[in-house]
Amino acid sequence: MLALDHLAVSAASLEEGAAWVEQALGVPLAGGGKHPHMGTHNRLLSLGDLYLEVIAIDPAAPKPGHPRWFDLDRFRGPPRLTNWICRTDDLDAALAKAPPGTGTATELQRGDYRWRFAVPASGRLPFDGCHPALIQWQGDLHPARTLRDHGIRLTGLEITHPEADALRAALAGLSDPRVVVERGPCPGLRATFSTPHGPRVLT
Repeated sequence: MLALDHLAVSAASLEEGAAWVEQALGVPLAGGGKHPHMGTHNRLLSLGDLYLEVIAIDPAAPKPGHPRWFDLDRFRGPPRLTNWICRTDDLDAALAKAPPGTGTATELQRGDYRWRFAVPASGRLPFDGCHPALIQWQGDLHPARTLRDHGIRLTGLEITHPEADALRAALAGLSDPRVVVERGPCPGLRATFSTPHGPRVLT
């Protein structure tokens, strides 16, 4: 079984990405941290039962000898919603059922947080990045339980892809009414939120 865990907004710089999300949703982001294995850093926002992260290459970190996650090595342009992440209690079993290229289980840590993450060898997830990244948290710590709650909630996540039927079949282990897969000419993600300022959208 899979459960929606968090959303990722990629950006050319962490400052630019954080400013874009803060302007779009009308609330401040919390500090995050660094991921030495990937040469990236992030900032976070509570979404109640899940969270949103803004992630970018850390210019102060050495370049890793492997592709970074979320295809960040090839990221260009303004900040945007690029990925969604699902958690599982058994990453190895989930990977056995996942499409080829979903990744290899990798042990990672940031401060007290520990997790296993499926990292694609190319950095890019199947279905042009529209397939979710897979994570298995280790221990009881989870960012959604520690972040300040500003009342932002995800109300819908629309994934568009030309091969929508195949993507839906690959997501058979996920049951979340907020997640909808639609057929469309271009791969893309669109997230809708309820906020204290009314509905807001990130794409």
